[in-house]
Amino acid sequence: MTTTVALAGSTGSIGTQALDVVAAEPDRYRVVALGASGRNLDAFVEQVDAVRPDVVAVAHAGAEAELRARLDARSIGCVELRSGPEGLASIGADADVCVNGVVGFAGLEVTLTTLRAGKRLALANKESLIAGGPVVQAARRTPGAELVPVDSEHGAIHQCLRSRDESGPARVAELVLTASGGPFRGRSAAELASVTVEDALAHPTWSMGPKITVDSSTLMNKGLEVIEAHELFGAPAGDAGVGIGFDDIDVVVHPQSIVHSMVTFTDGSTIAQLSRPDMRLPIGYALAWPDRSAAAFGAIDWSELRRLDFEQPDRVAFPCLGLAYDAGRAGGLAPAWLNAANEEAVAAFLAGEIAWRDIAEVCARVLDRCDAAGDQGTLAVADVIDADRRSRAEARSLVADRRAGRATA
Repeated sequence: MTTTVALAGSTGSIGTQALDVVAAEPDRYRVVALGASGRNLDAFVEQVDAVRPDVVAVAHAGAEAELRARLDARSIGCVELRSGPEGLASIGADADVCVNGVVGFAGLEVTLTTLRAGKRLALANKESLIAGGPVVQAARRTPGAELVPVDSEHGAIHQCLRSRDESGPARVAELVLTASGGPFRGRSAAELASVTVEDALAHPTWSMGPKITVDSSTLMNKGLEVIEAHELFGAPAGDAGVGIGFDDIDVVVHPQSIVHSMVTFTDGSTIAQLSRPDMRLPIGYALAWPDRSAAAFGAIDWSELRRLDFEQPDRVAFPCLGLAYDAGRAGGLAPAWLNAANEEAVAAFLAGEIAWRDIAEVCARVLDRCDAAGDQGTLAVADVIDADRRSRAEARSLVADRRAGRATA
C-alpha cells in the first residue's frame, strides 16, 4: 500500500533529503503536499514540477501570487495553493505521515496540526518539541498520533529501544547522546575568543543548514537534544516513555559520527545504533515506521572503519550544554525561553552583530530573567508563544547593547 507524505520545509536540508528517500522507493511513497517558507521560490517550483503534489503551501503570504504565476507558466495550475503560517501547518493533516523539516520555532504549528489530526509526525524540527513540550505532549495523546524523531541521535535511541520487551518493564538506565564535537572540538575557551562565522560553519562530518551548524559549534544543538530526549523518552513507562530524568541522559563526544546514540539498560548492556553520517537513514526510518526502508543509506564499509573514539565534552569552553540542562530541569516555559534566546543570538552572530562566545552569554542572561517556569500541566499554546516573544525581546535588547558597546570601543 502506498504511504502518502506531506513535507513541510521542503527546500531545506531535511526536505531535499526526504525527497531523495521518496525517490529511492517510488512505489512505496507518494508526496501529496509540499510546503516551504517561500523565500526560495526557484527551488520550490522545481520541486513542485518534479513531484506534482495535490497541495502546495508557502508560509510567506506575499509569495502566493508569484508562486501561482510560476506554476501556471509551467502548466501546473491544478494544485491547491495555501499560504501563511496556517496554510503551511495545514498540510500536516493531509497525509499518512508529515515530515516537519521547518527550521526553528516556526515549526510548532506543523507539529501540533499533524498530531492533532491523528497522523504520524516525522519530526526534524526539535525546537517545536523543546519550546512547546507541554502542549505537544497533549497533542501526542490524540488517537492515532505517532511521533517518530528524525534527528539522527533520537532516531538512534528510538531504534535501540525497539530491543526492549514491550510487555515488561522498561529497564532503561541511561540514554547516551553522541556529539561530533563540531568544528571547535578540543579548543579551549581562550582559543574560541576570535572564531569567525566561516569557522563555525565548517562542520567536519555533517552537512546542515547554517543555524543548526552554528548550534553544533556551540554544543547548544546537543543541549537542546537533551531536552528533546527527555520530552520524547522521559515520560513514565506507561505513557510511551521509559521513565528517565535529566540525570539519566548523558552526552559524549564521538568525532567519527558513526555511533549516533546509545541506550544502557539496568543489567549493564548498552545497545548502540551505527551508520555513516547520512540524514536520509533516519528520515527513511521515520517514513517507513514500523517497517524499515528498503534503501540502504549510510551503510558502513567495515573494511574501512578503523576506530571509534569517545570523550567527555568541555563544559567550560562550551557552556551552552549546561544551560540546556538548567532549562530542562527548570521545566515549564524555561526551555521555550532558552530556545528563543538562542535563535536570536545565532541570527545575530551570523549577521556579524555579536561574537561567537556572546551566543552563550546572551542565552545565559535571558535564562536568568525567565520568570515563567509554570505548571507544565496547565500551559497552553498562547503561553508558549508569549514566552517566545518575551525571550526574543530580551535577547534583542542584549544584542543591541553588545553592538553599541563594540561601536564605542
